[in-house]
Formats: sequence, C-alpha cells, structure tokens
Amino acid sequence: MPSTNKVQPIQIRMGGYGPPATGFSKSLKLIGNRLEAEFGDRVDIKYIWNIMDLGFKAEDILWLVEHGLLSLGYQSSSYLTDRVPELGFVDLPFLFANNQQARAAMDGELGRYLAAKTEERVGYRILGWFENGFRHISNRLRPIHSPADMKGMKIRVLPSEIHRQTFELLGAQAMRMDLTEAIKMVVDGTLDAQENPLANTVTYGVHKFHKYHTLTSHFYISRPIFLHRAAFEAWPEDLQRAMQDAVTEAVAFQRELAIEENAQSMEAIRKAGCEFVELTPAEHAAFVDAVQPLRDEARAMYGEAMFDMVPKV
Repeated sequence: MPSTNKVQPIQIRMGGYGPPATGFSKSLKLIGNRLEAEFGDRVDIKYIWNIMDLGFKAEDILWLVEHGLLSLGYQSSSYLTDRVPELGFVDLPFLFANNQQARAAMDGELGRYLAAKTEERVGYRILGWFENGFRHISNRLRPIHSPADMKGMKIRVLPSEIHRQTFELLGAQAMRMDLTEAIKMVVDGTLDAQENPLANTVTYGVHKFHKYHTLTSHFYISRPIFLHRAAFEAWPEDLQRAMQDAVTEAVAFQRELAIEENAQSMEAIRKAGCEFVELTPAEHAAFVDAVQPLRDEARAMYGEAMFDMVPKV
C-alpha cells in the first residue's frame, strides 16, 4: 500500500519593521514570490511586515532571526557594531560620496569582508545588503547650516558609538535609543532632532513634528539581509541557491525603489510645510572638518586596508 505521508514544506518566515508599502517590505515579497514560483508547495512563506505592530522594538529583529523565530530579516548594520566592531567602519561620517560608490563597496570586497566578520560572531548567513541610504537631519527648533547650529540639540542616534561621537563632535547631545522610543519622544516634543533617510522620516511621521530638514548626507547606512544560519544550512542546496538569487534580485529592486521613495518623501515633507536646507560647499566642508578626528581614529583602528576597500570616486 503506498505511503500517504506527505513531505512537510520548509517554513520560511520573513520579517521587517516597516509597513507593507515600503520598498523593504515589497522586496521581501519579491523574495517570497520567487521562491513560491520555483518550489511551490515545497515551501511555506509567511511575512511579518512590521514587528513593531506586535509590540517588539525594531532592534528585536536581530535576536528573532538569531534564535530562529524568524528565518530572514534586515536591520541597519549600526545595530550590530557593539558585537561586530568592523561594522563601525561603515558608520563613519562622509565615508561615501554618492550611491554608486557606496553600492559598489557593499556589493564588492568591503561588503564581503563585513559579512564574513559578522558571520564569525553572530549565527547569521548574510546574502546581501539593502540600501537604507544617505541620512539627513531633521529638527523642531531651527534651520541648521553649520555645526554651531546644533549646539545643545537633543538628537536621537542609532546604537553606534561612532554615530554618538559624530554628533557630539558636531555639538549636539547625542542620545542612543531604539526607533520606538525615538518616535514617542518626537511626538511629545522631548527630542529636538533626529537623523534618517527622508523615506524613514516620512514613514514614521517625523515630518509632522519637525519643520527643519538639512540635507547633510552625513552617513550612508546599509541593511544586511540575514538568515538564521542553522536553518539556511539545513535547506537543500537548490533552495539555498534560489534564496541567494532571489535576495540578489531583491537588492537591485529595493535600491531602485529607494530612489523613487526619496523623491516622493521630499515632496511629502514640502507639502507638510517643512523647510529644506541645502548646504553650500563651504557649509558642507565645515561638517566634514568637524568630524575629521573620527576618520583619523579609524585609520589607527582599522588601518588602511579597509579604506582601500572603498572604490575611488
């Protein structure tokens, strides 16, 4: 009599911390669609678009994947710098001049090196880097044209010592905190400023409370796409290869969406009655000069090797 035992599908649970309409969520769906099209009922794909809707902090996605409660997630690399010091290198201010240079670095030798260092210390397998993009400063107090304009401002920064030191060199009062805490303090007015890509500023509604937006492009942040390594390595080889291919396609897709989201977000900020400050070359140079000590320390800490992994403009 033939067996009626049915092979159970491989469960793949993907999660993030943004609404379904964001480029990151759409890119997770692209990954899932590709796998379902190729493997059918061999896989069971589920999504949690925004873990914050379930009462988690944005940073919780790190342990949710590390412990296998989620199969795949993404998070800004700055959240891992305490455990993977080498990731602090890409937190350096004004490291990249434009998207093309930054993408080439993260897709090339630098990205491979950072992925390997992360995998040495955390139970992840990293398959690519989403683009969180260049970050800018918003605040509720005044236009910012120079570091002097930031003196005493309470600004939320990511959990990165280099981010904290950057804004202290710029004269602000840097406060490390999770996104959920920052949004609450923006709303109640106890946080003067924050820094984010424009798309994040709009996604989390910060532009409804911050009138002034300075286009500093001070950091470029990537979001590694990481999988629970034990689960990934237990998959059949064809599924592992298909996941890598799907992630590679999703990265290109997300980066194109990021360009559109930046333009749409700029328009949304303008429509909210906010003001943009575009720095002159001299004003921009003043910000770069103010944080030069960090670059000098980085050369002593990391050596020239990591700087050599950044493609020349």
